[in-house]
Amino acid sequence: MTGIADGWVVIVTGAGRGLGRAHALAYAAEGAKVVVNDLGVGLDGAPGPDSPAGRVVDEIRAAGGAAVAHGGDIATSAGAASLVAAALETYGRLDTLVNNAGFLRDRMLVNLEEDDWDAVLRVHLKGHFLPLRHAAAHWRAETKAGRTPRARIVNTSSGAGLLGSVGQGNYSAAKAGIVGLTLVAAAELARYGVQVNAIAPAARTRMTERAFAGTMAAPDAGFDAMAPENVSPLVVWLGSAASAGVTGRVFEAEGGRITVMEGWRPGPTADKGARRTPAEAGETARKLLAEAEVPGVVYGAG
Repeated sequence: MTGIADGWVVIVTGAGRGLGRAHALAYAAEGAKVVVNDLGVGLDGAPGPDSPAGRVVDEIRAAGGAAVAHGGDIATSAGAASLVAAALETYGRLDTLVNNAGFLRDRMLVNLEEDDWDAVLRVHLKGHFLPLRHAAAHWRAETKAGRTPRARIVNTSSGAGLLGSVGQGNYSAAKAGIVGLTLVAAAELARYGVQVNAIAPAARTRMTERAFAGTMAAPDAGFDAMAPENVSPLVVWLGSAASAGVTGRVFEAEGGRITVMEGWRPGPTADKGARRTPAEAGETARKLLAEAEVPGVVYGAG
């Protein structure tokens, strides 16, 4: 089995179902050895009766690939450390980390409980930071030992993080934080040969198929634009040698569409060269807003 990721060792978190499963299978199909992480929890983050990670490993092995399951909690330092250790102990190296794990606890802000805020931020944002930190520590050690790695990190943001999403204040904040984390990591880890990028996917998963059943339903015939497998080719490319030189970028991926996001950039501006009164500042702001693009907001996002 050879392909664009032939010989690479790849970790995918939240890989038991949906996008993570699609990524794991796609990497394996391209020749990678895959560490399949999944805690096996429900949509709200509560533990499930069994972990699906083993089933994905079975799928990969049945197709002639190599994979190992990991069931640790990557939002704990011990779990994240054991995840990186699983790759190193099983395959002797680590080349790519795909941070994908997450879940939803949607509420309007006035009904959003502190526990629901903390739980979503913990899994999405802390669950990105800790595996990234432990993988980066390994790659830094490799560099200091004279073995500069070919390393890649692919993070998972969302349209909710880029535009905001009504009813998803916790999720949107976490996904926006992942973009910030990606930009910082790309700058800090470049010296160790690590490229860091993020995707903002739109696809049919457990998190989206209930909330957006109409738009996420599979068609009776033709191209299934919401299939999670549509997102995986970009993720595989970003996590391979073919993406050399690409770092600090955010991509939207949906169906057959790929978009390079340009992030926050300066729009209309005015400089008086002196301090304004509040009324003058307001008048200037109004004039600039009239020249600026109207921001969008997502009414529910995955």
